Amino acid sequence: MNVMSKRLGALLLGLVLALGAAGAASADQTEDQIGAQVYQQLAQKGEILDSSPYYAVLNPIARQIKTVADKQYDRPFRFILVHETQPNAFSVPGGNVYVTDSLIRFVRNREELAGVLCHETSHTIHHDVVNNMRKDQNVSLAAGVLEILTGGHGLSNAVIGLGANATALNFSRAVETAADLKGADTCAEAGFNPWGMVWLFQQFQASGNGGTMEMLSDHPRDDHRIADLERHFRANPALFGSFSPEIATGTPLWTQTPPPAAYQR
Repeated sequence: MNVMSKRLGALLLGLVLALGAAGAASADQTEDQIGAQVYQQLAQKGEILDSSPYYAVLNPIARQIKTVADKQYDRPFRFILVHETQPNAFSVPGGNVYVTDSLIRFVRNREELAGVLCHETSHTIHHDVVNNMRKDQNVSLAAGVLEILTGGHGLSNAVIGLGANATALNFSRAVETAADLKGADTCAEAGFNPWGMVWLFQQFQASGNGGTMEMLSDHPRDDHRIADLERHFRANPALFGSFSPEIATGTPLWTQTPPPAAYQR
């Protein structure tokens, strides 16, 4: 079991405990409990980066996104760096969005990173985790929750053991597509070129490194998601018409590639 699978196993246990503790709590309390449990699990594993030079890259983009996303959720969003070997990002109820340091090194421009962050805030704004929880409040649901958070990769044994079925997969596909489109809206409203989402899909397709990343899971296939985004852009020219699809118009994160050694953990 790799580091990612071990971490997800711990999160699975934490989410099960949080779901059981939620009981008859209000929706806000339930989301806060789940979010707090995930943070505690990550903190206990020493993965949260309280201080990192990468915050100088992350924070300005996050602040710009917050001007749009915070108005659409009951809690302010908080963007937190975690140390992982794989590029990844995931959101949990309560407003925390976790971004791996590997993702910061992987993305090529501000628009790609903004696309990931906007996608993740969409899951929280849509209350995807809690909505899935309400469908079936039992342990098997925790696997469905993690399908949303991680795209299902590295979880096959846990999913089979908990009895997850095709319904959870179909729900995840619908959730991911909705998060893509909402994320594109958020990016455009915040002033970021939403084509960054497409560029990142294309980069992960070419590199083959997207297997463990929530946003870039294969639910649905990346080429389908790109096509959905392009249709969404064409259907909303007032919002998207001023943005160029050319990656050359992106704003590089780094003046040198790879990033300076001082930025490595």
